[in-house]
Amino acid sequence: MTTGTEKSSILNWASKDGEFRRQQSTFRDMIEADENAKFAAEPDRYHLYISWACPWAHRTAMVRQLKGLDKLIGLSAVDYLMLDKGWKFSTTEECPGAIPDTINHANHVRDLYFKVNPDYEGRFTVPILWDKKLQTIVNNESSEIIRMFNTAFNKYLPKEQAELNYYPESLREEIDEKNGWIYDTINNGVYKSGFATTQKAYENNVYPLFESLDRVEKLLEGKKYLVQEQFTEADIRLFTTIPGVKETVNMDHIKGHYYMSHRQINPTQVVPVGTGPDLDVHVDQ
Repeated sequence: MTTGTEKSSILNWASKDGEFRRQQSTFRDMIEADENAKFAAEPDRYHLYISWACPWAHRTAMVRQLKGLDKLIGLSAVDYLMLDKGWKFSTTEECPGAIPDTINHANHVRDLYFKVNPDYEGRFTVPILWDKKLQTIVNNESSEIIRMFNTAFNKYLPKEQAELNYYPESLREEIDEKNGWIYDTINNGVYKSGFATTQKAYENNVYPLFESLDRVEKLLEGKKYLVQEQFTEADIRLFTTIPGVKETVNMDHIKGHYYMSHRQINPTQVVPVGTGPDLDVHVDQ
């Protein structure tokens, strides 16, 4: 039974001072190419749980798609509507775009966390990278999951996809530098602004957000990508916040989640019309 405390904690994203502070991910193991590793890269061993509405989860779905890992790693996508028990699984008929949990047959994402640790007390977040062999969560930190997807499964991929590298060694310093301020002021900045519950907390974060958006716009003047002339994880991490992999973008889930789930911000649950830019249109600068 869900208690009043549990209900409020699901919807209470801000601290007492009105600032939104993101919880640190708690499952931080890594899949390795080494066949002797505890979490060795193997076809059909792992399963990815995401929300199409969550940019942190979306980035993992993008890299899975771009690298051709959809043939090696299964996928479940939650219902966009997050209620008192958090993310829930629905059938495609109940929620178009949802992909049920065919691995653990969970009703909610929280069930996966409690399966691994009955005493778990953190937030029930996505993405989750699940190990079907050991029946546990490998990792729930999106930035680490995309790094694993980038290289760990290369030996199982066709040459063209194995050679794709979104974090090349020669560009890592520049990628890390851009990831740093983009994460703080844009990726997380939209949450720190949107979930703020005081004017001061809002203004502390909304101005840096728009300053960084201007900075990105200047960086992209006359060029396609953030880091030199190469598509890297820096572009992937930015893209999922500012709606190209069309197959991983579901605007109905994005709008439905943010306008209907967070009732402390939008109690009327009115959802705006429109679906954003046409992702079929080719963009070339």
